[in-house]
Amino acid sequence: MQLDKIVNYHKALADPTRVRIVILLAEGEMTGQTLAEKLCLSAATITHHTAKLRAVSLINERRDKNAIYFSLDRYFMKQYASALQELISRPEAEPGEDSTKEGKNEQLSQSVIRNFFTAEGKLKHIPAQLKKKRIVLESIAEKLEEGRKYTEKELNEFIKQYHPDFATIRREFIMHAYLYRENDVYERNPRKMWEKWETLA
Repeated sequence: MQLDKIVNYHKALADPTRVRIVILLAEGEMTGQTLAEKLCLSAATITHHTAKLRAVSLINERRDKNAIYFSLDRYFMKQYASALQELISRPEAEPGEDSTKEGKNEQLSQSVIRNFFTAEGKLKHIPAQLKKKRIVLESIAEKLEEGRKYTEKELNEFIKQYHPDFATIRREFIMHAYLYRENDVYERNPRKMWEKWETLA
């Protein structure tokens, strides 16, 4: 995960009210009005703080008629919690263990790519098995320019080069941390933040 995103995450939580909101949402989905009542704050104040939390993907928002519901995004909370540790350390392995695993993983990766992509580089279909799906997603995400900001339209056009179902692949990119989205602008995360398919059984 990029350093500025880790910093922004900690900034978002460097406020007692926002920490209380996260704690309350850990109990389950709540409306903005419910949060305001529980914290004895105005609706405008809740809107301000939830916007800060949404900006770093810590909470989700959905609308139902006139009510706005907020929920905790546990996936991204877990990612942020481990990101700093992953940047500065890596687990120790037995001598020779890494090279053996890397060789097997490389063979699997090449096999999946041969089976699921045509000779022209088009994705035949999205794999159902999670491990294979991650390999496919990673192979496409690698072709995104690191550091470039994509509009949703640009990202859709990029994905359509490989598969027509751009909406599903775009969503999968976000779910598995290949991409970061903020204000409808997408940016490729550094590889260290990508979910590691190698750890799946």
